[in-house]
Amino acid sequence: MDLNRLRYIGDRPVGPDHPVYVTAEIGINHNGELSDALKLIDVAADAGCDAVKFQKRTPELCVPPEQQTVERDTPWGRMTYLAYRHRVEFGRDEYKAISKHALERRIAWFASPWDVPSVDFLEEFNPPAHKVASACLTDDALLRRLRDTGRTVILSTGMSTPEEIAHAVSLLDREKLILTHTTSSYPAPPKELNLRMIKTLEQLYTDVPIGYSGHEIGLQTSVAAVALGACFVERHITLDRAMWGSDQAASVEPVGLERLVRDIRTVSDALGDGVKRVYESELPVRAKLRRSASAA
Repeated sequence: MDLNRLRYIGDRPVGPDHPVYVTAEIGINHNGELSDALKLIDVAADAGCDAVKFQKRTPELCVPPEQQTVERDTPWGRMTYLAYRHRVEFGRDEYKAISKHALERRIAWFASPWDVPSVDFLEEFNPPAHKVASACLTDDALLRRLRDTGRTVILSTGMSTPEEIAHAVSLLDREKLILTHTTSSYPAPPKELNLRMIKTLEQLYTDVPIGYSGHEIGLQTSVAAVALGACFVERHITLDRAMWGSDQAASVEPVGLERLVRDIRTVSDALGDGVKRVYESELPVRAKLRRSASAA
C-alpha cells in the first residue's frame, strides 16, 4: 500500500490502492433551480458516484467591478451579470435541502468555494472536503483559509504553470491534498487533454494522490485517465446538454454517467497490483494446455 498517497474524503479512502473516487460536478448546471439540483443528485447516486460537487460564490467578490453592470440575455430576461450570478446562486435554505437529500441518497457532497466568505458558509455544513477550482489556484488568501479548515483539499491545476502549481501546493497541507490534472476549456479538445500529465504530477509530487477533472466531450478519455493512474475523477453532469449554461456542453448526461462509472470501476479493478501470479481460474487451463520442454 502506498501510504504516502492515502487521503480521505469523509470516511472514504482515496489513493492508488483504493477504488477510484468518482465525483459528479453539478456546479451551476442547476441554473438556480433547487428541483434540478436534487434531480442531479439522484442521477449521480443512481450511477454509483461517490460524491456530487457544487460551486459557491459571493457574487460581489467574484464578479469583477467592470463586469457587474454589463447586461446579458438569460432565460429569465435581460439582466446585469451581477444579477445573473445572484439568480443562479444557492443560499442557506437550498444547501440545507441539498444536504438532506444527499444524506437520504447516501452520497457525499461538497463544493468549490470561490472566495473566503464562501468557505465560511460551507463550513457550516461540515463538508468532507473542499475543492479549489483552477481559476482560484492563484488566490493565496483562499488557499490559506482552506488549509486552516483542516479538511482534505482537492486542487485543480487547469490553466496553471508548473510554478503556479508549486506555489499553491506550498500554501496547503500536503498531507491533506489531492491534485487533479485539468484542462480548463469547455469543452476541451482531445489533443489538449495531455493525459500524460497525470504521470508527470505523480513524479513531481510523490507524496500526493493525483486525480483528473475532465471537461471534454465523451467518456473514453476519462476512463483512460484511470488507466494512467488517476485515483480521483470528476466530470460535470447535466440533465440535458442542450440546457442553457456555459458548462452544459462539456457535461455528461444521465445515461452517459452510468456508462462512465461502470467503465471506471471495470478499469480500476482490471489494473491490479502489478504482481505476476497464477490465478486459480488459470489452473485448469494450465493443467490442460501447458506444454513442457521436449526431452532431448
